[in-house]
Amino acid sequence: MTTVAPPLPYQVAGTWAETADTRSIELVPTGRALPPFAPGQFAMIYAFGVGEVPVSVSALRGPHGGLVYTVRAVGAVSAALFRLRPADTVGLRGPYGTGWDLATAAGEDLLVIAGGIGLAPLRPVVHAVLARRGGYGRLTVLVGARTPADLVYGNEIDDWRGPASVAVTVDRPGPGPGWHGAVGVVTTLLDRLDLRPERTRALVCGPEVMMRHTARDLVARGVVPDRVQVSLERNMRCATGHCGHCQLGPLLLCRDGPVVAYDRVADLLLVREL
Repeated sequence: MTTVAPPLPYQVAGTWAETADTRSIELVPTGRALPPFAPGQFAMIYAFGVGEVPVSVSALRGPHGGLVYTVRAVGAVSAALFRLRPADTVGLRGPYGTGWDLATAAGEDLLVIAGGIGLAPLRPVVHAVLARRGGYGRLTVLVGARTPADLVYGNEIDDWRGPASVAVTVDRPGPGPGWHGAVGVVTTLLDRLDLRPERTRALVCGPEVMMRHTARDLVARGVVPDRVQVSLERNMRCATGHCGHCQLGPLLLCRDGPVVAYDRVADLLLVREL
């Protein structure tokens, strides 16, 4: 029988609000540290007395040198994580799953497309590419949010402009004046791109319907399906590929994902409630 590694204790080094219901949490080990994470991989974060949830790393090095995770309060465990404060302790297991394939993207254009909190797993990609700017071609970041108030990492996104081409859109501008940017779903931003499909690798994360439409539109514009990567989520529990809760057809996403080439899942994503 395969045993699951117990969580290691990590202390909260800092927390900060991203939106009204979303916070980033920086965690540092209190003793032995987990192995290094890669962009796109996730950890199982255990809120003592409540439970654990999978959360993708949103920065490999925070202000205090720790791992950063961004959580939205949508359930009992994520709400408990949302309420954490500095010096609180959680349990951490990981790293788990597959990351974004940046090695094969070297020298090519990178197109990062995020919807909502789907920007969190893609943020370390942007950090890595900006830190090694000469190793890649053009970097383009497209971000969609429900409203301006739901946009995560707003100030940081502004800092990406210049080294990267950045465009942001919202589904609705919200009440009152103040938003002067694009309005519409994130796929509408594709029409503005000077896309070079033969040398583009696209990394997509967000709600599943958004990823499905985005990947389909990219393929229609000439990007080969295996050059489009998506990050998928299912109900991950063991994180080791044994419980079956995260099954998507022949894939167990905690093991075979969460980052998967679109050509492997295009047909699976068309099956309702699979």
